[in-house]
Amino acid sequence: MLARRRGMGTGQRVLVYLSRSHAHPRPARFEQSIVGHFSAIHEDGREVHCGKEAHRFLISDREFHGSSKVPLKRPPFCPIKLLSADQAASLPGEIRDRGVDVGVAVLLQSATGEVLLTHRARHLSIFPNVWVPPGGHVEPDEKLLEAGLRELQEETGLQLQAGEFSCQTLGLWESVYPPYLSRGLPRRHHVVLYLWLLSQESHQQLQGRLKPDEAEVSAYAWLEPRLLAAIAATGDEAGGGNRAADTHLPPTLRITELNNGSAQSVQIPVATFFNTAPAQGDDLERVSTGTKFALQRWRKASAARVE
Repeated sequence: MLARRRGMGTGQRVLVYLSRSHAHPRPARFEQSIVGHFSAIHEDGREVHCGKEAHRFLISDREFHGSSKVPLKRPPFCPIKLLSADQAASLPGEIRDRGVDVGVAVLLQSATGEVLLTHRARHLSIFPNVWVPPGGHVEPDEKLLEAGLRELQEETGLQLQAGEFSCQTLGLWESVYPPYLSRGLPRRHHVVLYLWLLSQESHQQLQGRLKPDEAEVSAYAWLEPRLLAAIAATGDEAGGGNRAADTHLPPTLRITELNNGSAQSVQIPVATFFNTAPAQGDDLERVSTGTKFALQRWRKASAARVE
């Protein structure tokens, strides 16, 4: 979802800048906690204002021109939060000098209620084998929605036209890879903006236009609201294990697997979507922690829309 891609053109990266109490915006350091910049050490979330300004993505505790007020969240086990001064000093120079990247992820919901999740290919350098919404980097000349729509088209082949969907910002997630400090020092640090796109088309209509990029996506699935709500209720705080939250869910789910240009419908255990991030060893096939945050925000936004 957030690895550097072909097509970046100029090679410029949109980086996170921070401002507090109207101070001049400064680029976030790689080893700097974004949530921690605006909150106490024991807090893992805070409402902030954010917006894109040319080559930078600005996060501030004060409103500014063109900004949106959104929740900013990190997991309790965020590696940057727990990084010691000695560990930060031991990071390679090319890592410390990266700054903090920004990405956009698109929670695409069909008119019939299903949400599209994609399975990241196993060969990808960060978060392989994990279920996420389509998404990726932001280019300097793009608006945030434009970046989300481009990434959606590049990863799934779906091109959405203006007037065919509504859009709502769900929130910001501080994402670090590896996700646990016990699995190694941080190598990537992002802030991910999640957007909810509600299409006017059914998932069958959208399905007919899907042409996923196998370099990024190895499978995809349309998940119905009850399963999504159960996934959203499953936290990763304990790490590892499997905690299906709804015993009334079906035991299996039909997904579409991709292999050398062919697509095959297969059944996988629903329990796969309730796996949590292990603190040790190899990662598990699971829904990413950031995606669970986005689904929690989506549930609240959906409920507010109905009222």
